[in-house]
Amino acid sequence: MLPTVLVVDDTLFMRDSMKTMLQETGFDVIGEAENGKQAIEQYFKLQPDVVTMDITMPVMSGLDATKEIIKDDPNAKICIVTALGQQKVILQALKNGAKDFITKPFERERLETTIRQMIE
Repeated sequence: MLPTVLVVDDTLFMRDSMKTMLQETGFDVIGEAENGKQAIEQYFKLQPDVVTMDITMPVMSGLDATKEIIKDDPNAKICIVTALGQQKVILQALKNGAKDFITKPFERERLETTIRQMIE
């Protein structure tokens, strides 16, 4: 069975790009969300192996969604996806329970390596 991923980003282009990269490297993208509130709902409905979580989104940020998911499932594997130069935000995300991070723009290999390390 392929490792499952929930892709969370407020832009359709980014969700589609990540979905394609993940599928090409052997992951099963079982869901998508465009804000933190949807991310929480989809996480508990789908129980993915990993979540890729954007930070800046409408309705609820990735930081808040990460904190909420980890509160109810401390073993959740959340990978923060953020723009370059956001070190302070990345530190907060890790403090909130994220397991790793990737900075945009990124290569497919970086995404694959980070997700695989989180699963192992």
